Amino acid sequence: MTGDARGTSGAETAMNRRSAARLAAVQALYQMQLGGATAEEAIAQFTGTSPRPPTADDDHPSRLPPPDPSLFGAIVRGVAQRRASLDGMIGGALTTDWTVDRLQILVRLILEAGVFELTERPDVPPRVAINEYVNLAHAFFDGAEPGLINGVLDAIAKAYRGDEMARARG
Repeated sequence: MTGDARGTSGAETAMNRRSAARLAAVQALYQMQLGGATAEEAIAQFTGTSPRPPTADDDHPSRLPPPDPSLFGAIVRGVAQRRASLDGMIGGALTTDWTVDRLQILVRLILEAGVFELTERPDVPPRVAINEYVNLAHAFFDGAEPGLINGVLDAIAKAYRGDEMARARG
């Protein structure tokens, strides 16, 4: 059996690295939103290629494996480059009494990352993308936000990848 010291298989480790990449991407997008960093600056900081002072957490073992750098970079760059069109898709999936501007920043960023994967990453099954971002929402929110994220991502997946969604149900 291949994998890490915790006894996980190689497939499980790769899956965990992709989950970690999604979390790190949302964190990087949040940093960009609040601090004005560019996508490349945020990627450099999160991948350790940017000089920074050491912190006490540097020696602390993380419960998550290191993020998949390819997926992480693709999400951060993709959302940064396509934000307006992603927000347009999100707005189209919201009810008439909601707008993208009314969404909490973190909800919007999770949705942008999820919509990017649904529309630009055909290698990621739509149900996987939806599940990953709903789980990510549960890590941050206890209220109705995960349900909102699920509903919006599901609507967009049906609109853009309806055949795959139908086969997944079938």
